[in-house]
Amino acid sequence: MTHGIVVVGGGFAGLWSAAAASRLRDDLGLSDAIPITLVSPDPLHVVRVRCYEADLAPVGIPLDDVLGPIGVRRIEGRVTAIDADARRIAVQPRTGSAFALPYDRLILAAGSALVRPPVPGADAAFDVDTLDGARALARHLDGLAAGAVGRGAAGRWSAVVIGAGLVGIEIACELPARLAAARARAGATGPVDVILLDRGPEVGATMGGAAMPAVRAALAAAGVTGRAGAGVSGIDAAGITLDDGTRIPALTVVCATGMRASPLAASLGVPCDALGRVPVDARMRVTGLPGVFAAGDAASAVADAAGHHTVMSCQHARPMGRFAGHNALCDRAGRPDLLLDFSAPDYVTVLDLGAWGAVYTAGWERDRLVSAGADAKATKRVINGTRIVPPTGDPAAILAAAAPVIQSAPAAAPPGR
Repeated sequence: MTHGIVVVGGGFAGLWSAAAASRLRDDLGLSDAIPITLVSPDPLHVVRVRCYEADLAPVGIPLDDVLGPIGVRRIEGRVTAIDADARRIAVQPRTGSAFALPYDRLILAAGSALVRPPVPGADAAFDVDTLDGARALARHLDGLAAGAVGRGAAGRWSAVVIGAGLVGIEIACELPARLAAARARAGATGPVDVILLDRGPEVGATMGGAAMPAVRAALAAAGVTGRAGAGVSGIDAAGITLDDGTRIPALTVVCATGMRASPLAASLGVPCDALGRVPVDARMRVTGLPGVFAAGDAASAVADAAGHHTVMSCQHARPMGRFAGHNALCDRAGRPDLLLDFSAPDYVTVLDLGAWGAVYTAGWERDRLVSAGADAKATKRVINGTRIVPPTGDPAAILAAAAPVIQSAPAAAPPGR
């Protein structure tokens, strides 16, 4: 009996793994011979990199609108364990009893999750790591506007963003306008304050020197105060306390403190990197585990001849997924002649900077400025609104978009292919 290919995760890597496997399955005339199943705890494919935006309507795309037309079965449930020796996973469905799901080939694309600071109250802070988290933040801001939260309290129109990486900068640049809009709906007055904390010596320095003038200008234009060298010792409903004892009243605290791979990666029993990712070869096979592939934030692959490794970003998750799905189907179908080697020599970053615009850099060190301001913002809108959004409903369009792209040299193109 064939158990086919099982994909764990419905994010960028998981969705495109399933689609790429389906594409090659159709090309080989094996649609009735090799089932493809995707297991995800959520019915939506979340365009995660848009969760900082105020309009969340386009962020969640029904997985069935992508998978159904191309013959991929979806199971709504959480994978709780992987038995690589027996080639089966344990699934806890949203409703009903847990069960074992066997596989012939497994693709682990379970993604990553926010790592909150190990301080009291951190679990109560908001985040834009997930759609649920972004929706909770939006409801909170609506509550401020309606007076249901914080009426008359110090810090009602103040926010603190903890972490000045890419996500932290993007949400910090959005919050002043969102707080001001909430204040206007409330008919209230008083200043809006947004503080962006960074443990490093300069706020946002991880973006690289080429981008820093744009980042500084955008934060200043938005009225965001950057505070470098700042650690947090506690978070509560009324604000935060810094390591030096400073108290900052703020009813809105957002954690943007980095990500770590799904614990399922570590459960495979192979050595993981500092971010909890399993190593994979150029064909997305997990080192030392026959029949197991991995892609996206749960995996680390060599991206280019210089030895750079993939980053936890849709820029790499999407192509990694396409290669993982294609190669898993090759492996299952006994077609080693069709196996493809992954390569991603490009590395670019397009960072949204709110009303000021955006900044677009190229290079692994983000050392080349491509554009800034309105031009970069236009690029960012194309990426977020079109380039990384999967087609729906049309099998031919979905399968065409799932084709692995062989890239042997940098193309200087924006991320999201």
